[in-house]
Amino acid sequence: MKILVVGSGGREHTLVWKIKQSPKVTEIFVAPGNGGTAEIATNVDIKNTEIEKLADFAQKNNIDLTIVGPETSLCMGIVDVFEGRGSKIFGPNKEAAKLEGSKVWTKELLLKYNIPCGKSETFSDKEEAKKYLDELAKGQSLTKPIVLKADGLAAGKGVLICKTKEEAENGIDQILVDKAFGDAGNQMIVEEFLEGHEVSVLSFVDGNNYKVMVPACDYKRVNDNDEG
Repeated sequence: MKILVVGSGGREHTLVWKIKQSPKVTEIFVAPGNGGTAEIATNVDIKNTEIEKLADFAQKNNIDLTIVGPETSLCMGIVDVFEGRGSKIFGPNKEAAKLEGSKVWTKELLLKYNIPCGKSETFSDKEEAKKYLDELAKGQSLTKPIVLKADGLAAGKGVLICKTKEEAENGIDQILVDKAFGDAGNQMIVEEFLEGHEVSVLSFVDGNNYKVMVPACDYKRVNDNDEG
């Protein structure tokens, strides 16, 4: 099999490293790849956002399966484009990728189906967001942290945990006014802080069957005891 891996990070490097161990695989391409992937596969000078070029490459080189790493590519609809051309590709289509691409959309889905989640409100206006903040703080100070989330993809940087009301007000301005996260901050969520371990449980799904992977913790803060 000839495999194309889309992306350029450590995640894609790991995918290539593991895929290369399969006796079924004869050749691996990575677009655009990195210095590490160049040592174990063939890098291709196509950005992960150049969807049509990637689809052209897959067809011209008779790629048997394309595996997508970046959320941006998935949210742009790379799976829809490839499938529309009859090319096999692993990943959610554009509609399903909204779960990753829009925190507001995902929150609405959770509420619709009564899936437990933190209490929150959605805003696109800074004054309305700050008014809600006043209600939470009862006009004075916060009794526990407030979480601010830019709606769209922000390369893992779109979430602010604010311990004071002043921090939260500045955070609202940062997201909605200063556009620190670009268009990802056209909308934002103001959410209650839930304390505990963050666990990711990923599954492979084909529409009829599913396989659950090993749960994994994502430790975002530096230093012991979350002091960083």
